[in-house]
Amino acid sequence: MLSRRLRGRLVRHHLPIASAAIVTGWTLYVTRPFPDVLTRLSFATAYPALVLLAISLAIGPLRILAGRQPVMSLDLRRDFGIWAGITGVFHAVIGQFVHLRGRPWLYYIYEDWRARLLPVRHDLFGFANYSGLVSVLVLAVLLLTSNDLSLRRLGGTEWKGLQRWNYVCFGLAALHGLLYQLGIESQKLPFVLLAIACIAVTTVLQWAGWRQRRLQRTTSSRAVAGGGA
Repeated sequence: MLSRRLRGRLVRHHLPIASAAIVTGWTLYVTRPFPDVLTRLSFATAYPALVLLAISLAIGPLRILAGRQPVMSLDLRRDFGIWAGITGVFHAVIGQFVHLRGRPWLYYIYEDWRARLLPVRHDLFGFANYSGLVSVLVLAVLLLTSNDLSLRRLGGTEWKGLQRWNYVCFGLAALHGLLYQLGIESQKLPFVLLAIACIAVTTVLQWAGWRQRRLQRTTSSRAVAGGGA
């Protein structure tokens, strides 16, 4: 049977987060003028994944800025991260079949690779795809370890160190999204602004949270030194 804590998380966190992601994805799916299912699915999952990932990274700094102590594992942050992982991995799998139907390897190597000194794609398309690939691999690892069992087996320090790869994941996902939006697909301005807003707000909150923690540590150190004197 499910524990009381898990039942509460399912009702308070997972149900509303999943519902919001599905409704948003469905709205994007039915309103986009793309001609085929795969392109619609790829587009409809890209933005919810980015927003969910941004929210998961914003929760910690907002707690600190509100004067609360940071915690190693927070259920709300973890649950947003879980749905960011589910949505992001789904987007990545679908995305392998959007631009090069039946030939997904050409996302990463040139078609005439035998004639090239460096067959690995190093053009804009290649950079966008490799940044997305590494991002989703990190996201998949974070998704698989976002549970109490992994926390107990790894120990708090190692588990938290692994979860901090979320920052790398977000940075690569942001790069992937911007390269696709501005250099490959030329998305409409509202979607570009949404992506930029997610990146900017997350970056500012992370900086503000880091600055606040540093200030708290400095104040605490001075108080200890003053008490010792």
